[in-house]
Amino acid sequence: MLSVAGTKVDLSDNEVARAVAGTQNENLKLIERRLGVRIGQRGAELLISGPPEPTAFAARLLEQLSAMARTGRPLYPDDVEQAIKVLGVGEEVDVLMGPVLSRAGRKIVPKSIGQKRYVDAIGAHDIVFAIGPAGTGKTYLAMAAAVASLLEHRVKRIVLARPAVEAGEKLGFLPGDLAEKVNPYLRPLYDALHDMLEHERAAQLIEQGTIEVAPLAFMRGRTLNDCFAILDEAQNTSVEQMKMFLTRLGYHSKAVITGDVTQVDLPVGKISGLSHARTILSEIPGIAFSTFTEVDVVRHPLVQEVIRAYERAPVEPAAAEANGKPKAEEPEK
Repeated sequence: MLSVAGTKVDLSDNEVARAVAGTQNENLKLIERRLGVRIGQRGAELLISGPPEPTAFAARLLEQLSAMARTGRPLYPDDVEQAIKVLGVGEEVDVLMGPVLSRAGRKIVPKSIGQKRYVDAIGAHDIVFAIGPAGTGKTYLAMAAAVASLLEHRVKRIVLARPAVEAGEKLGFLPGDLAEKVNPYLRPLYDALHDMLEHERAAQLIEQGTIEVAPLAFMRGRTLNDCFAILDEAQNTSVEQMKMFLTRLGYHSKAVITGDVTQVDLPVGKISGLSHARTILSEIPGIAFSTFTEVDVVRHPLVQEVIRAYERAPVEPAAAEANGKPKAEEPEK
């Protein structure tokens, strides 16, 4: 039984204490740096010293991390980092407990409250839009959910699509046939897929057509039955392309559409299909929108600061209006 007395947290179990502390106390050192406290360890007891509020926060954090450790889940510094963020926005750390997919003893789990709500939305809705900055796990968790659905025989195939938007280099100037030209645009989807499945197994499923990775243009005229479809980088679709993709959905199928409306590579003045869809589809039952912020970023901690810096920077008025964003206010003279 956990008890907290002042600045002392008694974990009552040496194994749990070791798991919470991490290799060479790396988890405790991270908490000290992030919260500005000092943590001493005596067996299963953790002694916290520092300002009252950070000390109380650290005590609650250590209690909840120990609850995770008691389930047998290993705790790494990135888990601690995400736990600090989750607890900091008033949520319980146990939102990080639910596995999406298990493979070879490894669990893929949501690492923020935004990710948890996203995973829940995928389970409850047939069409889910995930909108937010890079590093928030939009594509990764969608891929995990798709592979889990396939392995559990809830769908018969997976279709992964991505618009092949040219960013400064014309496709016609690239060497090779069409497949070789568009392959660089699809590489991120292959990377995520190979993180879910063994490389040989993924290659076998792709060869059989059970998993298909293709440019968005290849979806035209098709009907996707018994399928888990993912459209990645959807901010680079036109309104017509987005409509085309959404109307491919057949019976017993699910679609997840991911994108970041702050990284539109379309020609200036052209409306993003993702921004347009958010405007006209948000009230339709059965369609869910999950919005991520820098709090949900699970990459290097500096990525959060980069995102905040770009959000503070002014946006070109024409591009902002075209993609449904308010103009940046001009400073008073």
